[in-house]
Amino acid sequence: MIEKTINAERVECLIDVFGSFDENIKRIESEFGVRITNRGTELKIQGDEEAADQGARALEALLSLAAKGEDIDEQKVRYLISLVKTGNEDKVSQMAKDVVCVTARGKPVKAKTIGQQKYLRAIEKNTVTIGVGPAGTGKTYLAVAEAVNAFRAKTVNRIILTRPAVEAGERLGFLPGDLQNKVDPYLRPLYDALFDMLGPETYNKYLERGNIEVAPLAYMRGRTLDDSFIILDEAQNTTREQMKMFLTRLGFGSKIVITGDVTQIDLPSDKVSGLKEAVRVLENMEDIAICRLTGADVVRHQLVQQIVAAYERFEQAHPQPPAAPGKKFSYTKRK
Repeated sequence: MIEKTINAERVECLIDVFGSFDENIKRIESEFGVRITNRGTELKIQGDEEAADQGARALEALLSLAAKGEDIDEQKVRYLISLVKTGNEDKVSQMAKDVVCVTARGKPVKAKTIGQQKYLRAIEKNTVTIGVGPAGTGKTYLAVAEAVNAFRAKTVNRIILTRPAVEAGERLGFLPGDLQNKVDPYLRPLYDALFDMLGPETYNKYLERGNIEVAPLAYMRGRTLDDSFIILDEAQNTTREQMKMFLTRLGFGSKIVITGDVTQIDLPSDKVSGLKEAVRVLENMEDIAICRLTGADVVRHQLVQQIVAAYERFEQAHPQPPAAPGKKFSYTKRK
């Protein structure tokens, strides 16, 4: 049993680190098997040598974030604990510096995980970026944030958001209204992200001017998209033909971001996912980045991360056989 001591610069930082009802400190104590006591601005960590060292590193990283004005929430504490266990806690302070853009409500948008940080840097450096990962990893939201940032910086003239209108068990024809009314529910996550970044009034103003376009993937055929930031969301539901069509829309001065989750494919079993094929075909091409986000990058409710991990374990234990090729019929002339 050893004891380590950490001194905080300000009491306010300690208040942020401790959290409501000391929940953050209790989580660190539980995860590392240590005991943490506080006297003034001094923290004492007691436990086995390795456990006390890890607990001290976690607290130092949290104090560093609090000193920079970062909000310390449950997700951030959980992620930091996982980084400490792998010796990567120093990378959290780097992410605090990288603000992509500021929402209409004044909230800064930034990477919350190392995987998200790599994803954002890939978008900034490459013309085409493919982000593959499970639900809740911020693929679409961060891509829209980068698009808004590029538009505000006037490096592009338009933001174009698109998704394939593929049903996830429902039927498009049963929805009320005309074609636009029918496809709007499929595009709702893109609308929500833009509303958050720009606010409804600014969004509608740019929409009327043609600076923003949100449309089904089918509307992209035959077009050349210059000076645009183009996002294809839910790309796992594109066919190989649709993916090729979309990629060849790229014009001068444009960027493309493709996002999707290959574990949530809603295509018929005899159709190849355009996203899965594109990852294989474009893997080593120059100016094209492929970012693979994992369950560690999930920034939604803690239960989402556990659900993703549970499905990954189940799929590894029960691999699905490859889909059988479509049955071929032959016609024999009757005599």
